[in-house]
Amino acid sequence: MSLLNPLHQYRRPVQALVFACAAITLQACVVNPVTGKREFTLVSESQELTIGAQSYAPLSQAEGGRYQVDPQLEAYVKQVGQRVAAVSDRPLPYEFTLLNNPVPNAWALPGGKIAVNLGLLWELDNEAELAAVLGHEVVHAAARHGARAQTRGILLQGALLGASAALGGGDSILGAANLGAQYAMARRGRDAELESDLYGTRYMQLAGYDPQAAVTLQEAFVRISQGRQQDFFSQLFSSHPPSQERVEKNRETAASLPPGGTLNRDRYQQKTAYIRKVKPAYDAYLKAREAMVDQQYDAAEKHINAALRIEQKEPRFHSFKGDLYANKKQWQSALKHYETALRLDGTWFMFWLDRGIARYHLKQISGAKSDLENSLKRLPTAPGHLYLGHIAAKQNDNNAAIQHYQTAAQAKGSVGQEAQAALLRLDLANNPNKYLNVKAALTQQGQLVLTVVNPTSVAVKNVVVTTSDGSRSWRENFSDAIAAGNQQQRNTGLGPWSREQAQNLRIQITAAELAE
Repeated sequence: MSLLNPLHQYRRPVQALVFACAAITLQACVVNPVTGKREFTLVSESQELTIGAQSYAPLSQAEGGRYQVDPQLEAYVKQVGQRVAAVSDRPLPYEFTLLNNPVPNAWALPGGKIAVNLGLLWELDNEAELAAVLGHEVVHAAARHGARAQTRGILLQGALLGASAALGGGDSILGAANLGAQYAMARRGRDAELESDLYGTRYMQLAGYDPQAAVTLQEAFVRISQGRQQDFFSQLFSSHPPSQERVEKNRETAASLPPGGTLNRDRYQQKTAYIRKVKPAYDAYLKAREAMVDQQYDAAEKHINAALRIEQKEPRFHSFKGDLYANKKQWQSALKHYETALRLDGTWFMFWLDRGIARYHLKQISGAKSDLENSLKRLPTAPGHLYLGHIAAKQNDNNAAIQHYQTAAQAKGSVGQEAQAALLRLDLANNPNKYLNVKAALTQQGQLVLTVVNPTSVAVKNVVVTTSDGSRSWRENFSDAIAAGNQQQRNTGLGPWSREQAQNLRIQITAAELAE
């Protein structure tokens, strides 16, 4: 039965797990510092602070890095954020950052680590609407919504799947950024969103802002969600789904609060004047990215050149120009643009990664290694480990190469497949049993049947399976190629053995080669 079916049949297992956890630790039932209600959570406050502190920088890197073309703009966002956070019900080490990401979104990590994307600022009209966004995120952190969402995940996986909560990963991003994304990007549900709207609106009013801005903000999001821009806003709407219900609830909340407060529209328009001036450049950049995905490279170049004519200070535009040359294997031209991006912003991992890959292809091995290591310090990625593995292999440091390839092979997609293939080239002959599996069974006549399973992403051949009963051994050679993800079965003719005798057999893969 699908786990997507109604969960009434699992109600008792879930309740049993809750009661069992509560019996183990009374500390799992805590008071929500915002609502005053007692709630069940398996994530302690110290764990929240640790998760936020460890995940904030890598997740910020993964989501675009800090916007630095106009440093005063981030200072402004921080000022508004701290003004709202100062009236929250839960003192936390609140931090606010502005990310260089044109997709409209905002998110909060446990412990008060909050980010706003540049793209969201284009959609706001005044400072009070920015305060409404930040107040909403402050409540997510203060009311422990991330911890509650993770607790629900632990409970459901424990009750329904019999395993602890699994933390997934992206195709290329590794490490703490994935953990942070589970908290920051998760859809928290209707109750958490309404709770953040309610108390976030109260916070902004206490901070001196007009609470009507929380209404106009949600009205705008509802209009956008019903229009053509929905796909562009999908990331925001997946974690913060707009609805007419939220508009009405915010209207009720605003009506219940003392009138007055500021919108600070003139100040907001002045602070955001530069990004509104150069917005056409980012629109052209997004078109260039779309054209690149569609393999329309001439159109992509046309759009990125248009972006650069408007804004020369944006390093991502230069980096994208480098990507166009890299796609054509024109590494020297790509390198020039990557170096320009790094001169403009040396803090984002992607610029170091891009230049490191270009230097690798230009056989500038020492510089490539330094750049790749600098990228991994900022954000661990599968491509970074893959190319460091290539460098280590070239330098005959097979142990280091294997470690890098093993890390990169955890990723999905082409990078993970390339890493696994490189890993197998280095290590398959020495440790075939580590990468291939063998299953054994008996026929009705007691003869041994062997099945060699190849779970890797590359084909193998000349697989040798050795069977031993303690005094004698037999070798079975599977010389034909076994494709990636496939298996090959053979009746060895060995035996007959009883099941009891077969249990004492030692069967292992002792040799294998890549089928290249």
